[in-house]
Amino acid sequence: MHEENKAAANLCGKIRSGAQNGAALLALMEKTGYSMVQQNGQRKFGGPPPGWEGPPPPRGCEVFVGKIPRDMYEDELVPVFERAGKIYELRLMMEFSGKFIGVCVSLDNCRLFIGAIPKDKKKEEILNEMKKVTEGVVDVIVYPNATDKTKNRGFAFVEYESHRAAAMARRRLIPGTFQPWGHTIQVDWADPEKVVDEETMQRVKVLYVRNLMISTTEDKIKAEFNKFKPGVVERVKKLRDYAFVHFFHREDAVAAMSVMNGKCIDGASIEVTLAKPVNKESSWKQHFNGQISPSSENLLAFPNKEDGTQKSLGKPASLSVRLNGQQSPGPPEAERSTYSIFPGIKLTPISMYSLKLSHFSSAVMHLDYFCHKNSWAPPEYCLYSTTSQDGKILLVYKVLISSIADDSQSYFMPEKLCTTVEDAKELAAQFTLLHL
Repeated sequence: MHEENKAAANLCGKIRSGAQNGAALLALMEKTGYSMVQQNGQRKFGGPPPGWEGPPPPRGCEVFVGKIPRDMYEDELVPVFERAGKIYELRLMMEFSGKFIGVCVSLDNCRLFIGAIPKDKKKEEILNEMKKVTEGVVDVIVYPNATDKTKNRGFAFVEYESHRAAAMARRRLIPGTFQPWGHTIQVDWADPEKVVDEETMQRVKVLYVRNLMISTTEDKIKAEFNKFKPGVVERVKKLRDYAFVHFFHREDAVAAMSVMNGKCIDGASIEVTLAKPVNKESSWKQHFNGQISPSSENLLAFPNKEDGTQKSLGKPASLSVRLNGQQSPGPPEAERSTYSIFPGIKLTPISMYSLKLSHFSSAVMHLDYFCHKNSWAPPEYCLYSTTSQDGKILLVYKVLISSIADDSQSYFMPEKLCTTVEDAKELAAQFTLLHL
């Protein structure tokens, strides 16, 4: 181990400027007893530290530190971080620069999004392919196509045993270097799965049912869930190939989940879980992560220019989600501010697809982003109009989504009319996102 530490220190010495060498790092390792290994573009200090007994620290014990100056290494970083507590492991990436560091809780994400997967591939095939080229694969999550259950939706989520394993896999799966089944795949971090505290989940009495047939009706779902105990279901709300089943009592919801998970309804094997109550996170993130939650029924609010109040466009108010009597909040407003352009400010051309979802404040932009991420053609909007009884022109958009991979097409049109083109387009985009 001493020779490995010396090699790592010598390597660092080559990276540093001529007058510097690895002596400081070697001294640090000899003083602390920690080992150091460099691989795949990062250097690991510790993990575990000397004398450590038991399993590694649980998730939530890691922080991410960004904007570390390029000329700063472990011999300077470790003493700073040790002020907060004993270090289990420090992984140093060497692509950040700047004068000030930023510290936040590490998401410890263990899930990757894999896009542009052939739609005829089964879960077992995708799992085996990922295990061939990456290490630490725990599971693969694949969603059946809404209209053809024999096919997948063209993407999957790969779960790894640790964040480090997922990070290494992401580097290994860089597009162009790995082409499973002769296809160039898309690889990105999946949005972290929403975590709801146990106390809140203990009050939930709504089930989320996935993988339903498009033709299955709400009455059929209600009848199936009432079979094990008649009269326990309050109501059912179905959206495309998934539904929310509301129960009068929580104990009946839990019992029904155990009984109905894996059962067949109209020939489709369904998956049943407790629905997660919404919080202040954007419902769109849940959609992109493949985890459609009760927030999917949120209404989209537009400001009423006449009286300054909010009016709801989208689903009728009676269809809005209520969990245990709590009205679900709508998607949060993105922060909107303007800043002056001072002389000397450098403006760099970028693509909107390089931004994060938090930069978008409209469903129209979210839908465009979503289609691009799934290698689909941009959404096409077809405008229709009618006249109300009082002579007003009312508008609605039909949205066409085309898959470049298999030339399939899907149409989506909300059941509400709007008085302005902007509101009609925004409503159509929201409706499409909720039903993809």
